[in-house]
Amino acid sequence: MTELFAAISRSMRDLSRGEILWHALWPPLASLALWLTAGYTFWSEGQLLTASIVPQLPWIGWEWVARWAAVFLMLAALAALVYITATMLVAIFALPRLISLVAARDYPELGRHGENVFWNSLSNTLAAGAIFILGSLVLLPLLLIPGMLLVLPLLWGAWLNQRTFRFDALAEHASAGEMQHLARSHRGGFYTAGLVTAAAAHLPLVNLLVPAFTALVFVHLGLASLRRLRVEQGIQL
Repeated sequence: MTELFAAISRSMRDLSRGEILWHALWPPLASLALWLTAGYTFWSEGQLLTASIVPQLPWIGWEWVARWAAVFLMLAALAALVYITATMLVAIFALPRLISLVAARDYPELGRHGENVFWNSLSNTLAAGAIFILGSLVLLPLLLIPGMLLVLPLLWGAWLNQRTFRFDALAEHASAGEMQHLARSHRGGFYTAGLVTAAAAHLPLVNLLVPAFTALVFVHLGLASLRRLRVEQGIQL
C-alpha cells in the first residue's frame, strides 16, 4: 500500500505539469465529443435495441418502468464507451509521451530493454478493449439488479485498468522476463491500483482525468518496482 500511495501522490503532482495535463485532457474530451455525437445521432435506434433486452412487466400501467430502464441502459452503455475510448486513446497515443516525461524526471537511470514495444502495446491495448466491450455488453442487463450498479462497473473497470496499463507502463523499460516476474510478484498491488483508479472514474468532473491519472499511477508503480527489482538482483539499472 505504501508503494501505491507513493505512486498516487506522484501522479497527482505530475498532473500539475502543463504538458502532462494536456495529454491528460485531450483523450477524454475527444472521446466525449465522439460518443455524444453518436448518441445524439442514433439515440432512437439505441433505445429500441436496449428496450428489446429489458424484461416486460405484465402489469398494465408499468410500461414506463421498461421505458426508463432502456434509457438507463443507453446512458450506461454510452458512459462505458466514453471511458473505454478515452482509455484506449491514452494507452495508444498519450502514454508513450507520458512515460518519457515521467521517466526523464523520476527514473532517468533505468535502462530500456523492451522489445517490439509499439506493436506489443498496441495488441495488448486492443485485446483489452475488445474484451472489456464484449464483457460490458454481457453484463449490461445485470446492472438492473439492485446494488450491481455499484459493484460490477468498479470490478470490471479495475480489470481493464490493470490489464491495459500494467503492460504498457513497463513495455519500454522491462525485458520479457522482468515483466513476467513483476506481473506475478505484484499482482495484488496492480489489481488494487486498478480498483482505486476505477473508483476515481465515478467522481464527476474528476473522471475526465482518470484515464491519464491511471496511466501515471501504473507508470510510477511499475517503474519503481522495476528499479527495486534490478537493485535486489544486482542488475545494472
